[in-house]
Amino acid sequence: MRYALGVEYDGSEFMGWQQLGESGRVSVQSTLQDALSSVANTPISVICAGRTDAGVHGECQVVHFDSPIERPPRSWVLGTTTRLPPSVCVRWCVPVADDFHARFSARARRYRYRLLNRQVRPALYRQTLSWERRALDADAMHRAAQFLMGENDFSAFRSSQCQALRAGRNLQAISVHREGDVVEVQVQANAFLHHMVRNIVGSLLMVGAGEKPEEWIGELLAGRDRNLAGPTAQPEGLVFVGPLYPDVWQLPAEVTL
Repeated sequence: MRYALGVEYDGSEFMGWQQLGESGRVSVQSTLQDALSSVANTPISVICAGRTDAGVHGECQVVHFDSPIERPPRSWVLGTTTRLPPSVCVRWCVPVADDFHARFSARARRYRYRLLNRQVRPALYRQTLSWERRALDADAMHRAAQFLMGENDFSAFRSSQCQALRAGRNLQAISVHREGDVVEVQVQANAFLHHMVRNIVGSLLMVGAGEKPEEWIGELLAGRDRNLAGPTAQPEGLVFVGPLYPDVWQLPAEVTL
């Protein structure tokens, strides 16, 4: 039986979604698998919609797994969550067809980046907020971000460790707005390269601080040279909001197109 889960997590305690090599810190994936395996009383492996890095959070990560043991969705949700640390929970469970795939069935993915823009660093919410002391022009950042819209080669915004075979992605929506001292960037694309969102934010910060003109973002995109772009923004402010799927899969509204 195949199931889809909606998973929420605070990434501060983890080395990222996926376990890579030897580390004193565990991954979200291994932690979730251990809890599911305990509920099923058999080893369970999960596949996610989009991997996140160390320190990055998940609002509604979607995973699927196959289990020879059938359980009601409520049992998967509550039984698994009771076996997870406080920083992770299962929000929902839906039985799905065998051809559903958390990664390949998704048509879009969404991220949100939030930073506190004031002279003093945050004390509250510091695990989910980055910090920038320079005054930022959020409107200029928003206008600059529109140069990235559409199907483009995002080589200028991929990390050197990115393993994707090609850098072409379709950026479907991007916005920057301010609420008080908080500047928020929202991005939606069919898929993302490694560090793509954080590298975009790092470059937009240079525009917001007045160090670069708005048109510079378009020039970076066209130039495809990561060395000319801004620094990688800190991970704390980044949240994987979740993927989006066609309604044929009958998943909750928050992950349905």
